[in-house]
Parts: sequence; C-alpha cells; structure tokens
Amino acid sequence: MTSSAPPRLFDPARRMARVQRAEGAGTPVDFLHRRAAEGLADSLDAIPRDFPVVVDLSPRAGIFAEVLADHDAAARLGPVTTPVPDSGRAVPGEGPLGIEDGSVDLIVSVLGLHWANDLPGALAQIRRALKPDGLFLGAMFGAGTLTELRDVLTRAELEETGGAAPRVSPFADALDAAGLMQRAGFALPVVDGDTVAVRYRDMRALVRDLRGMGEAGAPEGPKPPLNRRVMARASALYDARHSVTGDDARPRVVATFETLFLTGWAPAPDQPKPLKPGSVATGFRVAPRTA
Repeated sequence: MTSSAPPRLFDPARRMARVQRAEGAGTPVDFLHRRAAEGLADSLDAIPRDFPVVVDLSPRAGIFAEVLADHDAAARLGPVTTPVPDSGRAVPGEGPLGIEDGSVDLIVSVLGLHWANDLPGALAQIRRALKPDGLFLGAMFGAGTLTELRDVLTRAELEETGGAAPRVSPFADALDAAGLMQRAGFALPVVDGDTVAVRYRDMRALVRDLRGMGEAGAPEGPKPPLNRRVMARASALYDARHSVTGDDARPRVVATFETLFLTGWAPAPDQPKPLKPGSVATGFRVAPRTA
C-alpha cells in the first residue's frame, strides 16, 4: 500500500513570481517579515552558542541578516548563506534544497513555510540538513491570520454568486505545527505564537499590502477571479464587521496576523530530555498601521 502525496494547494512558480515582484517594488512591504526576523534574532540572543554554518531559507532573502546585524547573537554566527539549487531559490518541500545532509549548524526560515505544499516533508528536509544538535528557527503565518478577510470574501461570494471558492490560504495552528515538528524528528520542539492586529484604511489597502509582501494568493490550477461586484460587497462587509476607530477618530479596518515561531534541534545523544513533548505559548499585541 503506497501513501498518497499531499494535496497541491499552491503553485510554486506563481508564488515565487509574486515574491520577486514584491522584491522589485520601489518600497517593499516587509514590516511583518522584519517583525518575524526580530523574533528569531531575539531567540538567538538567548542561546549562548556559536553557529559557524548558517543557512537562510526565507523567501525574502536578506531580511534576516539585516535584522541580525543589530543583535548580540551576530558575533556568534558565521556568514548567512542562501542556497540556490539548479531550479532556483531553495523552496522547502518543493524539491532538493541543495544542502548536504548533516552539514548546517543553524537554519532559519522567515515567513515561508506556510506556502509549503508538503509541510511535513519540508520540515524533515530541514532537520536532515542540520548537524547533530543543530538548530532550526522558523516563523510562519498561523491559523489566526487574515480571519477577517477570509470571512468577508466567503460571505460576499456566496451572496453574489451562490458559491464560494477558498480565497485565503489555509494556515496551520500551533498544535498542528508542534506535532509536525515532532513528526519531522526534531528534538525539544517549541512553538510560540505572536498575534498582531494591523489597522488599514480599508480592505483595498490591505490587499495592496498583501501584494507588496508577496503574500497574494498563488493557487495551484485555475481559479475564477473575483469580479468587481463581489469585491465591492466584500469591502462593504469588511467596513461593517471588522472596523475600529483610529487615533484620529476615523474608522479603520483590522487585519489579524498570527505568526508561529518554531524552534527545534536535530537530535544528539547528550541533549537534555523535555518534561513533555513540545510546548505552545501565545501572546497578543496590537500594532497600529495606516496604509
């Protein structure tokens, strides 16, 4: 009996085109990537170890290294490299990473793994690339992300057309992520959550930011585009259901982004044993932003 392959939700080529378009923009929208990179760098500050061989598997290359430069941990890390196999920038879960097994001390991934068609396989690839007692630090969007946008797009499409297709990517929750870390063979896995509510002038401003982040949809296969009538209804629903009053007393809509921070070690004989298999912690902060 052969196991079935995971469903292909995303088109990697289309996804990379979205990222490259965002990177080529005059003013990239990277505030959430930098926030996530800061969280990973903060974690490294608290780990008193040297990591000579460091690989960055983030889709937005260079942000982690820029953020790390302002942290004490930078003095304990070797040069941050980005592998580029023959097929282009390495994408975990979509083919070989171009990294020799057991060759890396530290692997980081900033806001990329939520696009993996095969997340268990991607995590297993990363674990195999680490040396014994090597460290993986990842940040990915979690299940609380864009719940408001998912709500209004689904309702508007149902009202206007009588049916609705998934328009916002599915995201793993913290417990699922912790289980996948264990399944991939990581020792001492930990998943922490950080949720931020971002304020926008309206839904259209949010959609522009998602494109500027490289986070616009990249579904596998054809999907009918949303027509103007559906988008107008969705925008009206967003204003009615998910608005707050801004500091200037003008209404703003809110978009929630949940980031899951993943920490795991490649097994080694002398590692301490956890009291329980993994842990989950959550936090909530609000960051006002007008786009």
